[in-house]
Amino acid sequence: MLKQRVRSAQMRAALAVNQELVLLYWQIGREILQRQQDEGWGTKVIERLAKDLKREFPDIKGFSRTNLLYMRAFASAYPEESFVHQLGGQIPWRHNCVLLDRVKVLEQRVWYIQQTIENGWSRAILEMQIESRLYERQGRAVTNFSQTLPKPQSDLAQQLIKDPYNFDFLTLGKEAQERDLERALVDRIRDFLLELGAGFSFVGSQYPIEVSSQEYRLDLLFYHLKLRCFVIIDLKMVEFQPEFSGKMNFYVSAVNAILRHPDDQPTIGIILCKSKNKTVAELALQGMTQPIGVSTHKIGKDVPEQLKGILPTVEQLEMELDTAAAELESQKYGSLNT
Repeated sequence: MLKQRVRSAQMRAALAVNQELVLLYWQIGREILQRQQDEGWGTKVIERLAKDLKREFPDIKGFSRTNLLYMRAFASAYPEESFVHQLGGQIPWRHNCVLLDRVKVLEQRVWYIQQTIENGWSRAILEMQIESRLYERQGRAVTNFSQTLPKPQSDLAQQLIKDPYNFDFLTLGKEAQERDLERALVDRIRDFLLELGAGFSFVGSQYPIEVSSQEYRLDLLFYHLKLRCFVIIDLKMVEFQPEFSGKMNFYVSAVNAILRHPDDQPTIGIILCKSKNKTVAELALQGMTQPIGVSTHKIGKDVPEQLKGILPTVEQLEMELDTAAAELESQKYGSLNT
């Protein structure tokens, strides 16, 4: 109990320090904007301020010209101080820089900040989620949740399912079958759980359930800690077919009858296919009594060996982009000063 209190106090202290730092950077960014407005953009406000701050506070990092540019961009993007207190100050500064660089729509930035706070994403995870276009994929699956689940469970479950699921961490051949995909996902279960999203707890693969002395096996079975329900995933390496929904309807009914605790919410089924026709999927789910979603998966492909030495690495691309951005910034200010 005492140890938990110490950890909680440490966490609160760290969050308070982070919020003060982000607020300071926002205030500096606002000051830069004001000075540039008063003195003009060609007066090298940022360069002078960077030198002044480094001279006055030589032991404090974070006052480089690049970081001051981020501060200006941060203050420009979020002109209200309340944003810093409610959202921007709740995540580390470098997370905010990633969002400034990679997400241009305010609504999407707010969503990624909220997800980072809720799920505790590191900067690398945040970058990966942005790159995989998580915002656009979330809640896009075809489901019958609004007809089979009460609110707010139906809304929460809808947001739970993505379309498509990004399995770029896998490399499977064109002839791969469902069992190959299942084994690969189980072998990379940490990556799989990260793609599924927060709250999924892995129960088992080829999970056996017995109905009237006959055994059936579920491809993948999970329990979702937030929704408080079992989630069945049926893997398909082909396009969605209407008969898949009837099979999943049976699986969900069986899990409700055999595994579901009285305190659990209704079980959810997800049919994960290589592709789907939206109209066919919607019609197939109309007659189902159990909550079922239909989504697709995207699997990564191997880079041919002859291209591996030619294509640049991610690190090389990032370095080249950083260099190009610095050169463009230098040219912009140089032209303004001439």
